[in-house]
Amino acid sequence: MTMQRALVLEKQHELALRDIDLPLEVAPGMVRISLHTVGVCGSDVHYYTHGRIGPFVVDAPMVLGHEAAGTVMEVGEGVTHLAVGDRVCMEPGIPDPNSQASRLGMYNIDPAVEFWATPPIHGVLTSEVVHPANYTFKLPDNVSFAEGAMVEPFAVGMQAATKAGIKPGDTAVVLGAGPIGTMVALAALAGGCARVIIADLAQPKLDIAAQYQGIIPVNIREKNIVSEVNALTEGWGADVVFECSGSPKAWETVIDLPRPGGCIVVVGLPVEPTVIDIASASTREIRIETVFRYAHQYARAIALIASGKVDLKPLITETFDFEESIKAFDRAVEARPSDVKLQIRMPQR
Repeated sequence: MTMQRALVLEKQHELALRDIDLPLEVAPGMVRISLHTVGVCGSDVHYYTHGRIGPFVVDAPMVLGHEAAGTVMEVGEGVTHLAVGDRVCMEPGIPDPNSQASRLGMYNIDPAVEFWATPPIHGVLTSEVVHPANYTFKLPDNVSFAEGAMVEPFAVGMQAATKAGIKPGDTAVVLGAGPIGTMVALAALAGGCARVIIADLAQPKLDIAAQYQGIIPVNIREKNIVSEVNALTEGWGADVVFECSGSPKAWETVIDLPRPGGCIVVVGLPVEPTVIDIASASTREIRIETVFRYAHQYARAIALIASGKVDLKPLITETFDFEESIKAFDRAVEARPSDVKLQIRMPQR
């Protein structure tokens, strides 16, 4: 164990910048990484404000942060694809490689997965971390640390687009223009959609999404989303619908949005049970897919960013110095409609 200064969630509503013992031993197959940029995720904020997410309860001090990029400082025995000095981003979930889920390629739903900043696992809002090399990805020279720290949320969008089975020229609908909804829209466009209709109640969020060619914003305070989709598709419906809001109320209209034989991908997690019109879905053979984090998406996400086909830089609203971490989290709690992604820059040697 090594004492490191970190942003620690002591308990619900209480954050502290203080020293804490964290493991830094570099075993075979591992790398030690100096953190450069860490994003503030909605789950981090939820632990701060609620102290728990479902069965995961903060009952001991925990370092926050899981969207991260940095520089390799040391490589363990057997690591050949990374070297000291490499700029990298890290996939924050570490599964059991021998679990049945991992053997089937679905390591993201391995019950034994250890995920940064998910109790009782510490996150990475600290100076250094040790991580498996197999879940550490080299950043191309034209991809910044800030973009590298955006790969984690973008991977969720990539997982959603993959599960949708998008075909070139498809029309998609995204419900919810928050950070994940916007990432899903960009992944859908990169995956072959000709256009993405994105719906939200907050106009500032829609304005940010509308910066991207191919995204059509719809303010559902002013317009009926079903009517808008029907008008844009000549009454046929969307090929794919991504539910990213997590609102149970969204399900009052979700089934009415896809075309016959279309697909609904559930990305947002409702906080309460929801009712689905199975009869309507069945008679039109609507396919329903679900998403939990991601698997095998990091390399593809990095390749898209490096190619210029996906530009995540406009989504970075503000960057805070590490010593302003508590201020950054309090800003995130405000949930300003004009904020997409807040990031924290770690001290550099």
